[in-house]
Parts: sequence; structure tokens; C-alpha cells
Amino acid sequence: MILNLNVGYSQDTTIELEYKIARLIIEDLTTGDQAKEELSFTQEQFGLLNQKISLKDSIIFKQSLKINNYEDIMGTRSKQLKLSKDLSTQLQLDLKKQKAKTKLFQLGGTTVLVGAVVLIVL
Repeated sequence: MILNLNVGYSQDTTIELEYKIARLIIEDLTTGDQAKEELSFTQEQFGLLNQKISLKDSIIFKQSLKINNYEDIMGTRSKQLKLSKDLSTQLQLDLKKQKAKTKLFQLGGTTVLVGAVVLIVL
């Protein structure tokens, strides 16, 4: 078998090799080309996987932010409910005090009126 090599611009070299050696060289070259293609494909797949990982990390980060926002909202809502309950309790106490004062003034006014009538009559 004859193997022609083009080493440079104007150099042509012809080498004669045995059939077995030429076949091994061709197999090695073919295997090398396949390995290069496989490496290229693997690198492309690796790049795509990195993009997917970045996308998933971004989604996870955004979900974490949403969870934190919801927790803040729930905390604020709990504070609002507690404040509303406290204000309602305070309002009920103030209402009871006002009712007691009103009754006291009604009883006091009636007592003063009865006293004044008694004084006038006597």
C-alpha cells in the first residue's frame, strides 16, 4: 500500500507501508476522528447541562424569594390580627366603663333630684 503525505506547500512525500501497518494507521486515524467528534458532542451536552442547571438555580432562587415574601406577608397579617384583637378588647373595656359612668350619673342625678324635692317639700 502506498501512503501519500502532503507535509508542506510544495513537498509531496510518498511512503510505502505494509498492508497491516497501513490498516492500523487508518484505524487509528478513524478512531481519533470519532473520539474528536464524541468529545465535541460531550462538550456540547455539558454546556447544555450547565445552562439547565443555571435555569433551575434561577427558578429555585425566585421561589425562595416568593416564599420569603409570603412569610413576611403572613407575619404582617398576624401582627394586624393581634392588633385588631387588642383594639377590640380595649374598645369593649372602654364601652363597659362608659356604661358604668352613664348609670352612675343617672343614679346620681336621680338622687340629687329626689334630695332637692325633699328639701323643697320640707
